[in-house]
Amino acid sequence: MHILLFGGTSEGRELAEWLAGEGVGVTLCVATGYGASLIPSDPRIRVHTGRLDRSGMEGLMREGRFERVVDATHPYAVEVTRNLRTAAENAGLPYQRLLRDGAVEGDWICVSDLAGAAERLTAVEGGILLTTGSKELAPFAVPGLRERCFPRVLPSLDSLGRCLELGFSPAHVLCMQGPFSKELNLAIIRQYGIGALVTKASGGAGGFWDKEEAAREAGCALVVVERPCQETGRSLEELKTDFKEALR
Repeated sequence: MHILLFGGTSEGRELAEWLAGEGVGVTLCVATGYGASLIPSDPRIRVHTGRLDRSGMEGLMREGRFERVVDATHPYAVEVTRNLRTAAENAGLPYQRLLRDGAVEGDWICVSDLAGAAERLTAVEGGILLTTGSKELAPFAVPGLRERCFPRVLPSLDSLGRCLELGFSPAHVLCMQGPFSKELNLAIIRQYGIGALVTKASGGAGGFWDKEEAAREAGCALVVVERPCQETGRSLEELKTDFKEALR
């Protein structure tokens, strides 16, 4: 048996190690070199490093002789999960979603809306980099919070005017046109003493992972807005039970 496992969570790594211990071959896909460095060396675990779009996922699924696809990516990586489901269906492979408990992974603070993000930020020290767009700044324009915020908006008169109308300091408004690399995000975080970065769960096209990597490297909290749709799937222990039965 050979399983194609898309990681990104501690549960995904645990499942890969457990499967290898049961004699199952695993191709474990992780997005970054950092993620790959967390995987223990095991001859039964082949690590694939690098982000894949839907066509890349489907190509990988068709190349290997996999019995099934297991999605153990982060619950807020909604675009990745959507692409995996579609790719597995197109490739004719069974798909299983590994569900995890809790909403926080490392320094991620996951909230359902912007008001919730603003509320959580009162407990975080340092500057606040807002990357949710100029139309979504009102919840942060409150005394005690507004002074710490650095809105990053498009370089247009409308965007700048909206920031100034809400009372944000002109010296704090970052008018810039993306895309923003991890390195640029990291430089901004360090330049302005950012303690929290606010972003939507926008996926790769929205620069989410470049922001996530920069925040993680800088030790900066990542506030993720937009709770994903209610998912269906199996817990880690339920998946282990499923595999035990399949291996009999």
